[in-house]
Parts: sequence; C-alpha cells; structure tokens
Amino acid sequence: MKKFGLIGAAGYIAERHMKAIKETGNNLLWAADRFDVMGKIDSYFPEAEFYLQDDSSQNRIKANSTDFISICSPNYMHASHIQFVLENSSNAICEKPLVIYPKELDDLKKVEEKTGKKVFTVLQLRYHPVILALKKEIENNPDKVYDIDLTYITSRGKWYFKSWKGDIEKSGGVATNIGIHFFDMLHWIFGKVQKNNVHVYEPHKAAGFLQLEKANVRWFLSLDCEDLPKNAKEKGLRTYRSINVAGKEIEFSGGFTDLHTVTYQNILDGNGFGIDDARESIELTDKIRNAKLVEKKGEVHPFLIQKR
Repeated sequence: MKKFGLIGAAGYIAERHMKAIKETGNNLLWAADRFDVMGKIDSYFPEAEFYLQDDSSQNRIKANSTDFISICSPNYMHASHIQFVLENSSNAICEKPLVIYPKELDDLKKVEEKTGKKVFTVLQLRYHPVILALKKEIENNPDKVYDIDLTYITSRGKWYFKSWKGDIEKSGGVATNIGIHFFDMLHWIFGKVQKNNVHVYEPHKAAGFLQLEKANVRWFLSLDCEDLPKNAKEKGLRTYRSINVAGKEIEFSGGFTDLHTVTYQNILDGNGFGIDDARESIELTDKIRNAKLVEKKGEVHPFLIQKR
C-alpha cells in the first residue's frame, strides 16, 4: 500500500484522483487546499488529515512522508507544486495540463535529475479503448493520410471567466485548458506537427488547422453554448464532442469515469506517462496561443464556414 497526499483537493477533478487512489488499494494520508469545505473526502478517506493550504502548511505537509503526491491545483500552480513535491522526496502525479509553458518542462526535468523523483501526468485518453483501437488501425495503414474534423464544445457560464480559468496567464487559454487531451491524442496517433494554422483564438473559442505526419486536422474548441449544433440544442445538451476520421465518427463519450484509475495503476506498475510524453502537446498549445491568425480559407473547420 502506497502513501499519498493530494494538493488541490477541493476542485472537481480531485474526486477522480481520490477514487483512483482508493480503487488501486492505496491510502490518502492528507489533502490540502485553500478552500475549506471538503465534505467529499469523507466518501473515500474519512481519516485523512486536511491542511488549509497557506504559508504555514508546507512544514506540516513535509512532516508527513508520502510515496506520491497528487496535484489537482489550478494550471498556473502546477510547476511550483510539482517542484515542491519532488523536493519533498515524493513522486508527483499531476492533472492536465502538466504545465502551461514549455520552459517549465525543462526546469522540472532538472529537478527530477537533482532529486531522483519522478513526475507523472494524466493523459487518460491514451487508455481509452476506442482511442487504442483507432491507434492500432492507423498503425496497420502506415501510408495512409487521414482527414479529421475535431469538434469539442463544452458550455460554461459567466463564472468561468471570473475564475482563474478565464485568465489566459493562469489557465493557458481555451486550447490548453480544454483542448490539451485532444491535441495529445492526435499527435500520439497521427505523428508530429508539420503545419499549424490558427484561424480563431478568443477567450471562449479557438479553431485552426493542423497538418500531422498522418493526418490533416480541422479543429474547433468552444465554451459558448451558441456554437452547439442544432440537434444538440434540441436535446438540451450542454456539451458536444465529435472526432470524424475519414468520414467515420469516432464515438468515445463513454468510458471516461474509470480512466484515472487505469492511469494510476499504470503509474504504480512503472508504466506511467512523464514529462517527455507531455512535451509535444504543451509545445503545440503554446504555439497556438501565440500564433498570428491566418485568413479563414483553405482547410477551415466546417463550423467556421457556417458562420461566415
């Protein structure tokens, strides 16, 4: 049984980490957060200590030796929290995105080397059965180049833009905050980026075109419910997710709930994903965020064409 701590325990994603720790047969010794309402922890580890995260809590956290510390804090805190964890003689398991800026990856590699501890990240789409089947299909057709439309709309209310998530310096912007898993999945299956055109980059949506080694990808990400297709609106849906590969819809809406547990089990078995695995998607989203917009012509996502 491994001993765990958890930083950022009040966020919604933290519960998936608690569940994964419990389902892999391990123990959460403590959790920490700036927010002090933590009732959900009682369902998983009612005996765990809780630290109200402030300047005085670090020494108390250091006194509790752990094998792993899970990080579910806001994106902009990840790099500093990972460094703290490694220097506290624990391994880190960090929720996506691992960091916002590519330079932070290089800095953390140095801390890994200095401390001998490891950083692991959550790239759960790489464990999704449908995505694994797609990867195998692509590997069996090495000379084929695929046309792909990626569409992800997840409606958010006004609170989003008043929180850290609406601050591009703290979240990395929409491509990083809601798109990082998809960009990781695409390059993992279809190869490295050859061309990157960005047509739209706004606080609530982004769109562009990627040429990968084995795919041409038109992508569209949005937080705006007005971008939902008509059939989704008629059903009262707030989220729409679609990946169309060579005219075939890849349905993977289900099967997400247990992927954190699969992620944890692989880490515990010595097969987790680390800094180098996360690098390609973090470098890509950084380039998307800083790209000069190009004219909406040529390979443009259908949702942008419809809005002209």
